[in-house]
Amino acid sequence: MEAPSSPLLEALTRLDHDLDTLVGIDPTDRIDGPLLQRLQAVRARTDGYVTLATKAFEASKVWATSGAKSAEAWLAGECGLPKSEARRQVRRGTELGRLPQAKEAWLQGTLTGDHVDAIARATAGVSDDIVTRDEEHLVKEAENDDFDAFAKKMAYWAYRQDRAGAESKAAAQRARRSVQLAPGPDGMYGGHIALDPISGAIVSNELTRLESEFFEADWAEAKGRLDRDPTVKDLQRTPAQRRADALVEMATRSAAAPTRFRRPAPLFSVLIGYETLCGPMCELAQGLPLTPGSLLPFVEAADFERAVFRPSGRVEVSEKSRFFTGADRRGIEIRDQMCQAENCFVRAEFCQVDHIVPYSEGGPTTQENGRLLCGFHNRQRNGKNRHPNTS
Repeated sequence: MEAPSSPLLEALTRLDHDLDTLVGIDPTDRIDGPLLQRLQAVRARTDGYVTLATKAFEASKVWATSGAKSAEAWLAGECGLPKSEARRQVRRGTELGRLPQAKEAWLQGTLTGDHVDAIARATAGVSDDIVTRDEEHLVKEAENDDFDAFAKKMAYWAYRQDRAGAESKAAAQRARRSVQLAPGPDGMYGGHIALDPISGAIVSNELTRLESEFFEADWAEAKGRLDRDPTVKDLQRTPAQRRADALVEMATRSAAAPTRFRRPAPLFSVLIGYETLCGPMCELAQGLPLTPGSLLPFVEAADFERAVFRPSGRVEVSEKSRFFTGADRRGIEIRDQMCQAENCFVRAEFCQVDHIVPYSEGGPTTQENGRLLCGFHNRQRNGKNRHPNTS
């Protein structure tokens, strides 16, 4: 006997038919930005509905009739999902129960599952009254900002709701630090690194500095070999290979460092507003939010620099011996944090300082006339392929 139909089955049948039509169309046929945005919104809406359906399935206990121990186990076994993804879908369904406006925005395609996760993390442990009060604002922030800026705002919002709890979470985050490195069957070493924001910034800053040195060497070698300005494809190493070599160089220099000499202090920049002196969060120059308590283990071990944000937008930076090309450049890096081209999120350490009014046209070399641009957008703006580390 044929199973009775249902509105959900009928809708899925129609959706399957429409998807057959969609995937039969070559996406290179007049695809543009607005069409891709609509496709991404459709994907988000589908993900949102699948999450709700998964939660309903989990609550129905139908999965138990197959002998599965849980809905997550059933999803992993019957749908072939990774266990982590199965857990994520069930968890998201539970979290949507206290986030009705985020749920509706997801079903409308203006939010994604990543936005919902960020809101859920920020509101975890916060009273339902506060979540109800602020959810509409949080959803609007998610809809209006790029994801990194939105995630940063969520971290600040969560800290304001529970400062003591945020410090505890930061301490727990540092406790989860780990490094795994072991040889595989073919002799190649593989592993995983998980570091708290400050430790990660210390390692990343030095890794990036050495990688930049290797890039300069590769660029010079290729230019001498080709007798012209090279392209990235002409360089003898890929970015990943330069980072790997930089990591080996860090270990080599560490092993060669005499123990009797003063240990170099780590350098990381922290942006602290006036209010932070009275309690709220601060952030690394890379844009990662920090609790003030996270800085305590480094107070006696690290170098600190003072950066004062003036009303005009100028950043006054204290004298520091480790600046690459002076305090003006450092001030622009701290102020801009990333490439200033639209829809580009390359971090400051991978950018150059560009003259807004070109130097050749009388533009001064000042903070007010400077901005960060990644190598691609700097060369694009100047209309020529030149060394990515010139401005």
